[in-house]
Amino acid sequence: MKDFLKKYWFILSMLIAIVAGCITGAVWPGATVLEPLGTIFINMMFCVVVPMVFCSIASAIANMGSARRAGKVLGTTVVTFFVTAAIAAVIMYIVARIFPLVQGEYVVTEGEVGATLGLADMIVNFFTKPDFTELFSRRAILPLIVAAIIFGFGVQLNGGRETKTAQMLEDLTGCIMKTVKIISYYAPIGFYGFFAYLVATYGPELIGDYSRTLIIYYVLCFAYMFVFFPIYARFGGGKGAAKEMFRHLFAPAAVSFGTCSSVATIPTNMEAAEDTGIPKEVSDIVLPLGATMHMDGSAMSAIIKVAFLFGIFGMDFGTGKAILAIIIAVFSSVAMSGIPGGGGTGELVLCTVFFPDQLAIAYPIALALGNLVDPPATMVNAAGDYVASYIVSRYVEGKDWLQKKLAKKA
Repeated sequence: MKDFLKKYWFILSMLIAIVAGCITGAVWPGATVLEPLGTIFINMMFCVVVPMVFCSIASAIANMGSARRAGKVLGTTVVTFFVTAAIAAVIMYIVARIFPLVQGEYVVTEGEVGATLGLADMIVNFFTKPDFTELFSRRAILPLIVAAIIFGFGVQLNGGRETKTAQMLEDLTGCIMKTVKIISYYAPIGFYGFFAYLVATYGPELIGDYSRTLIIYYVLCFAYMFVFFPIYARFGGGKGAAKEMFRHLFAPAAVSFGTCSSVATIPTNMEAAEDTGIPKEVSDIVLPLGATMHMDGSAMSAIIKVAFLFGIFGMDFGTGKAILAIIIAVFSSVAMSGIPGGGGTGELVLCTVFFPDQLAIAYPIALALGNLVDPPATMVNAAGDYVASYIVSRYVEGKDWLQKKLAKKA
């Protein structure tokens, strides 16, 4: 019990705070006066997220050991991660369209959602801002990310991790992440006030919509694991691969669900891969890299957050917006997940793109959903690392690699 509380204290405290806030808002119409409790947390997060994004991304690139890390295994691994994350995101979108997440009606009071930009303006705003100072705003996260990437490569070309700039960026990133940790201690109080305000303002039906969303996500994660993981294994390992995969899947799935950590699941995944017969040169790259880059569950959670927010704001989550959301979900789950604070950054990117005038409401809702769906999301992420190694093995060792391994065992 002590170990359980140690691992889950933050999720439990968040859940208790959200439930308490919803109950308070439902029974006390005057709970709107608690909004400042949530606003304090939101403002602190908004202030720290901009320097966190720039420093963490620039530092990650500047401190790379080498700019040339390509190779057959690595290239195949990254492509596999992107493809499976895209499939997961598309599936989540389809499910969200079939089963609407929001059934209540809400009247948004914080301004109106901005008009849709033209394609040319969207491309320009995606990559750039006309003035340097405009980069350092929560409303310019995408251009800030682009600037951080370019600056990181500039440091890399100037000497990389040996430069004082790279060392400073790494140190700043560490300090900022500690600052985020300090702010997170206040999060339960902030979410209590925020959800008390939301329910008092928009009605108790918000509780039902949250519950419905969580049930849909949890069910879909297990369905994805039992339906699509065998397909991936069959594609990567051929006949008998799905059966072999299920023989070893339970351990990494249980460890990742219980620890909410892909990194903590690496030893279990390594053991499963070795027992399966996956080539060591594959498992040594796919599994550690997958712990920070293979995030099918995170891609699904990004889409369900956006779909939920579209329902809250009474907007249609149409095909055009869905394509953009899927691209951002895949990018944030794969390309940014290995960066400290990458998950929260991805949520902010989604909110900035689709709800620029509703950030004060959209961002904390996305953060809350992210915390509540973390166990099944991590399960799909981490257990999926083991399954992805089947696909990579196919392109490295040939289509019949698993049959040869099974024949040797027999």
